[in-house]
Amino acid sequence: MLSNPPLAYSAHEHLVKDARSRPELWRLILGLGLIGVLVTALNLGLFAVVAGVAPHDWTIEFLQGASPLAMLILLGSFGFITFGVAVVAKRLQHRSLHSILGQYQLGLRQFWRVLGALTVLGVIVAVLPPYGVGEPLVRNLDVSRWLVLLPFSVVAVLIQTSAEEVLFRGYIQQSLAARFRSPIIWMGLPAVLFAAGHYAPAVAGDNAMLIAVWSCIFGLLASDLTARSGTLGPAIALHFFNNIIALVLISLPDNLSGLSLFLLPYDMSDTGMLRQWLYVDFVMMFVCWLAARLAIMR
Repeated sequence: MLSNPPLAYSAHEHLVKDARSRPELWRLILGLGLIGVLVTALNLGLFAVVAGVAPHDWTIEFLQGASPLAMLILLGSFGFITFGVAVVAKRLQHRSLHSILGQYQLGLRQFWRVLGALTVLGVIVAVLPPYGVGEPLVRNLDVSRWLVLLPFSVVAVLIQTSAEEVLFRGYIQQSLAARFRSPIIWMGLPAVLFAAGHYAPAVAGDNAMLIAVWSCIFGLLASDLTARSGTLGPAIALHFFNNIIALVLISLPDNLSGLSLFLLPYDMSDTGMLRQWLYVDFVMMFVCWLAARLAIMR
């Protein structure tokens, strides 16, 4: 035990208390291994089905998320993570998924408050200068088709973002907090693991480390919101808002672009343009976090 958590994080105890009866570190390590095996097996089964019924060209498209159907399936497959966490937490910690998410009604209210605040902030930023991203955006889907797909896109992104929050700010963070009192550990380690999952030098080239750093800071801010609110609602809302913009409104052209209305005029490995906008995104990330904190204080 290193230190007592800050008073501002007292609400976090509501999430951690059920894990304190079985705080052994081996349970977390074994649990992550079992989740990895279960999710991998389910994804291999899904891919086998896709490869068996679809043409070879579409299989490659599926892996890249290049079409709407491919993206819906890929995002929906993140539900395997939530399922894996639910099974492992029940077996190794005798915890329910409900206890990892936090008190349902409170979490739902916090989710909508944060999402509402971020939506207002997003509209304000969109109507203020500067306008554009240096070059014109590229239309990806017709507006009519995009609108038809929008309800399914929203549900798919919610599945994906809630699954990542259940794993990182839920199972991992809470298991570590049950064993260690210092936020440096139970906030820092999940953020580092979250960043490692977003480190992709084969795709992002020289931008890979900067994207990983962005992801690490995002993870820390999501952990902070979780610890202050006592539920996963605010972190899911922050993550959902970010990914709706990145996957459904304006995507990069080289990966996971199948549901997006527009494409950026440069790809993930463009060290010039993308790096400039990543720095802007760092600032927006902190602004969104502050807006989320204000929303949960109401």
